Amino acid sequence: MLSAIYSQGRGMTFGNFSVPECGDDELLVRVRATCICGTDLKIAKNGHRKLTAGQTIVLGHEFSGDIEEVGKQVKGYGVGQRVGLAPNSGCGSCDACIQGMSNYCSECTAFGINIDGSHAEYVRIPSNFIVHGNVIALPENISYVEAAALEAFSCVLNGIRSVKINLGDTVLIFGAGPIGLMHLMLALRSGAGNVFVADINRERIGKALVLGADAAFNSETGNIAEELKAANCGRLADVIITACPVAAVIEQSAGLLSAFGRLCVFGGLPAGCGPVEFDANAVHYKNLTITGTTGGSVRDYMSSMRLVSGGKINLNKIISDTFPLNRIEDAYKKAFAGTSGKVAMLADN
Repeated sequence: MLSAIYSQGRGMTFGNFSVPECGDDELLVRVRATCICGTDLKIAKNGHRKLTAGQTIVLGHEFSGDIEEVGKQVKGYGVGQRVGLAPNSGCGSCDACIQGMSNYCSECTAFGINIDGSHAEYVRIPSNFIVHGNVIALPENISYVEAAALEAFSCVLNGIRSVKINLGDTVLIFGAGPIGLMHLMLALRSGAGNVFVADINRERIGKALVLGADAAFNSETGNIAEELKAANCGRLADVIITACPVAAVIEQSAGLLSAFGRLCVFGGLPAGCGPVEFDANAVHYKNLTITGTTGGSVRDYMSSMRLVSGGKINLNKIISDTFPLNRIEDAYKKAFAGTSGKVAMLADN
């Protein structure tokens, strides 16, 4: 099967990869839609800490599809069933897993990270993902491509929950890529009074305005503090979300928050870009709260699915480009070039 293949220390290639075999306690899923995530691009460029030297994997962790084969020991699933996947599975017994947050498990395994992923025609689903509830039946009113985007949206939901947006809050989001745009949509749905977005890309700024941002700032050329106060009746932000991997953005955030403000460091920094300088006095005197989130849990995935199924969030709005799976190399070229939204790949039939 045609796949996007990464080998730790050797880089990325596109080519044929063996169709995986389904074990007795496993599922085999035929991929119907899969998205390219910023994490896929980072792995393709720089590798991943969870991979060993020379280890080869198929990339991709945002996907949906049909069950092609059911292992004889597996109950509750059937051939042809439409499913989505929460891609992180933990050990099941650590503090994080016991709290239902396997995405924080130190032994977490994930599709496209350290086991073969979805940028291919078929994905083998190991037994731990089945046992831990990661394989989720899809409602009929959610398309395959929306279901593929649910994984990224579940990560966003995790981030939004951490900063506890109150009714009427002012929210500032740094980054208007696919993740920033999903933060925008969910912040609006969460009752924020004003939501502002900052980015350096004019096309992405325009997309944020179309999706409902009250104003958008150019974070490269503008004075964010002054522009924010001018657009917000002289007030700074109650909540800031850094949906971009830029150290300077994190460093300036404390100065852009009002008293009792909350900061979510959502975008992880590339290796070698930290630590960052931070104004501890601003945290002290303004009683700021700083949090960070990574990934999403099965619960986050389920909550995200309900929001989409209920018509509260339209994830089609953040899909900017679609390719057939047999044009996987072209899809990656588009993703590497950068777009205002998410690149998705769909099964040929």
